[in-house]
Amino acid sequence: MVQLRILSGKQAGATWVARRFPVRIGREAGAHLRLDDAGVWDRHLVLEFQPEEGVVLSTQAGALASVNHQPVSRAVLRNGDTIDLGGARLQFWLSDTTQRGLRFREWLTWAGIAAVTLAQVALIYWLIYAP
Repeated sequence: MVQLRILSGKQAGATWVARRFPVRIGREAGAHLRLDDAGVWDRHLVLEFQPEEGVVLSTQAGALASVNHQPVSRAVLRNGDTIDLGGARLQFWLSDTTQRGLRFREWLTWAGIAAVTLAQVALIYWLIYAP
C-alpha cells in the first residue's frame, strides 16, 4: 500500500493510506484524497499503479504540480518524494507491511516432521522384527 503524509496545508500532519488505484486527488467531493487548499483544482492529479513502472503521478491538463521541486505533468514516484500541488505539500511513502501469523503453519510443519519420523521408526521396527 501507499501512504501520503500531508506536510503542509489545512490538513498538515495527517497521513492518508491509498488502498486501491487509481487515486484521485483534488478539491471535488468525489476525490479519494480531498484537499481544500488554495491552488488545488477539483481534479488536480491522479496516482496510478503501472506494473512496469511503479506508481505514476499524472496531472490534469493545465494543473501545476511538482515532484521534489521539479515541475511535472507525469512522473514515476519513489519512496520519500515530495509532491507540491497548490498550497499543499505531500510526501509519498510506501506503507509499513504487516505479517500474518504463521503459528498454524509452523505447527503443521512440526506435525508433519513428527509423522514422518514415527513412520520411519515403525518401518525400521517392522523390517527388523517382521517374521
